[in-house]
Amino acid sequence: MKSAVVQLPGLNRDRDMIAALTKISGHAPTTIWQTETQIPDVDLIVIPGGFSYGDYLRCGAIAARMPVMQAIKDKIEQGVKVIGVCNGFQILVEAGLLPGALMRNASLKFVCKEIKLEVANADTDFTRAYAKGQIIRCPVAHHDGNYFADAETLKTIEGNGQVVFRYADGTNPNGSVNDIAGVINTRGNVIGMMPHPENLIEAAHGGNDGRGIFASALDVIAA
Repeated sequence: MKSAVVQLPGLNRDRDMIAALTKISGHAPTTIWQTETQIPDVDLIVIPGGFSYGDYLRCGAIAARMPVMQAIKDKIEQGVKVIGVCNGFQILVEAGLLPGALMRNASLKFVCKEIKLEVANADTDFTRAYAKGQIIRCPVAHHDGNYFADAETLKTIEGNGQVVFRYADGTNPNGSVNDIAGVINTRGNVIGMMPHPENLIEAAHGGNDGRGIFASALDVIAA
């Protein structure tokens, strides 16, 4: 399956994401610059982490208004899968493509460490490689990962199974409501998550717990 990685000024995890997708799929992803208004025929688009536009205004606020985001919205309408990791998650939320908001960490400090995630919904195109309730390891590195949604939105996403990942075993690093670490849209083809699965996909990383997310999305679980 073909994939693409979005590149924006200030993102610093694009090379990690390119390496992960190449290793898992066997094919290097296409790269898409911020000013692109057309995206080639791909099955998966990934918006990686970093600090797009220096996190000015709000994390992801400027990036969410770049021309490439309209092109991504068009692809989403066509059914293309999209993953937003860390700053990519923030961008998707700012673009209105995922519910909720990502606020400053409760500690008011940047957090960089390994946490544990519970797979809250294994019945998605991004989590088929896991079992519901499975606990996996994953690193985080963010300052604004505190997920929040109003009571009505929270009730809706919880009821719809849109919460895909939760921080587990008391490892919530940012104060996110209901320990939410990742959510999906109602259609099921856009996911956002704060942890960085691309940094835990092989033995050289110390484990491969994050590999299943990309293997599921790329439909190479058995590879």
